[in-house]
Amino acid sequence: DSRTPCTHSQLRYRADVPDSDEATSTSPAPSPFSGDEARQIWGLETPSLGMSLGGTHGTAQAETHRTWIDLGESLGIHSVWLPEMHFQPGVCPSPLLELAGYAARTKRIRLGTTSLLLPLHPAEKIAAEIATLDQISGGRLLIGLGRGFQKPMLEAFGVPPAEKRDRFDDALDRMLALWSEHNGRSTPSALQTLQRPHPPLAVAAFGPKGLAQSARRNLPYLASPVETFDQIFDNQERHRAGLPNPSKPALSLVMRTIFVSESADEIEAARNALLSEMSGRRKGMPKAVSEAMDAPLEARAVIGTPDEVRERLTLERQRLGIDLLVTRPQLRGLKDDALIRSLEYLAKEIWPSVAAV
Repeated sequence: DSRTPCTHSQLRYRADVPDSDEATSTSPAPSPFSGDEARQIWGLETPSLGMSLGGTHGTAQAETHRTWIDLGESLGIHSVWLPEMHFQPGVCPSPLLELAGYAARTKRIRLGTTSLLLPLHPAEKIAAEIATLDQISGGRLLIGLGRGFQKPMLEAFGVPPAEKRDRFDDALDRMLALWSEHNGRSTPSALQTLQRPHPPLAVAAFGPKGLAQSARRNLPYLASPVETFDQIFDNQERHRAGLPNPSKPALSLVMRTIFVSESADEIEAARNALLSEMSGRRKGMPKAVSEAMDAPLEARAVIGTPDEVRERLTLERQRLGIDLLVTRPQLRGLKDDALIRSLEYLAKEIWPSVAAV
């Protein structure tokens, strides 16, 4: 992954914006779409199921991920999502690069980033890479944007943590301007996107500042798997209140860990695996995230028999108005056949009945 820092002078275009986490964007909202129009643009005319994967490290894991991508394509999964993260085991430092490889072996499944970290990169470079991937994928790209929260990572890229939100706004302004300029040209350009005016955008947010930043941009809020269902409900209310037109419904994009099995032993193994994983992920987490992880496992994950999972997902889809549920099919310590069977249960039997309610 590139470690070339973006300098403040490269990214700052609004001299009147202070360098603080309290800074707000006065930029126009890039996405006027909401309700049915937004669902059409995202390919979510009916509630859909997506899946998320981690980073690829080594040939064995690369082959495993290709297996998941092929399975997702065959099951009619709406989209596959990758996060951006750096300097930790198992993370994904180059999600656009990995998605390009998946674009080459698929025809239908959409390709998304859960949190492309704008403050870390030159806006011109990211805008061009997004445009290129949108073109080569046939317009299947979805972009979730983030700011990053780990102080050591931000500092490694030369980004003072207090400036991350300003840099996010500056980078997004620049990207939107570039796409608008080049998409209006009659001659081909590396910055022209296939989807117009640009690929669908969302913002990964957790706290009030991130939610407000997303709402000011009139962009959907992408809920993380760390938040509890109750927190997502409250955050949706905060996000909706900050939208330019709060009366219009916003897309509901929710990431969850879900495991389905008819085996009590497999269900218990999945619970233990997730509890162990969560207990080891506290270092460097913001206080709000760490507190959320103190909630009971059932408050954020859905693990159980097909009937139990169907009942819980039906309840939460109705409460949260879920348009896209992004599940993580991989859990450490469980056999591949159990994980594959879980995703097949979810995609073939459970989610269709949930979406129909």
